Amino acid sequence: MSRFITRVELYGTPSRQDYDNLHAAMEVRGFARTIRGDNGTVYKLPTATYYGEGLLTPEQVRQQAANAAFSVWNSCAVFTCEAMDSSWSGLELA
Repeated sequence: MSRFITRVELYGTPSRQDYDNLHAAMEVRGFARTIRGDNGTVYKLPTATYYGEGLLTPEQVRQQAANAAFSVWNSCAVFTCEAMDSSWSGLELA
């Protein structure tokens, strides 16, 4: 199973509610706003950054995220990468 990190940016002047709608649309599609460390601790990802796992290609994951984003906003950017390994600092506990 592959792991993915996806970042979405809504262009223009989206409101907090628009981002809340985005988070809900992403969650329905299996994206999480948290990530679990090797020690089991769960951390919050930066705003509009999502984690997911699945048997999909990065292109398929990006398309799912784009579908979610365009369901709530008409202009956005979506970046997805497969995360073989990851490291972070400064993330808040979930």
